[in-house]
Amino acid sequence: MSTVALSQDLGIESTSHLKQHLAPYLAQAGELRLDASQVSRVHTAAMQVLCAFVQARRQAGNATAFDNATDTFRDAARLLGVLQALGLEATPDTLKSVENAA
Repeated sequence: MSTVALSQDLGIESTSHLKQHLAPYLAQAGELRLDASQVSRVHTAAMQVLCAFVQARRQAGNATAFDNATDTFRDAARLLGVLQALGLEATPDTLKSVENAA
């Protein structure tokens, strides 16, 4: 089992780097853990990369899990409706309604 740290900033400008960072682990057999403990900013495009990565690994029979996901990361996954796709469980905090600040 390997652990790969996600960067603090998963903004749209970092999605190409994120894809390149994860590419070597795409076909790695066995469980892979992604450490999301430092994520403080996340964009929809980064979540799309992560969803595609997790799905591709799942289809190859390899598990991917997230360790220590920050509230920011979990909330973004919840708002985008991808908690289940990423294998994250809903917690009471992620079930709360969030007002759109826009």
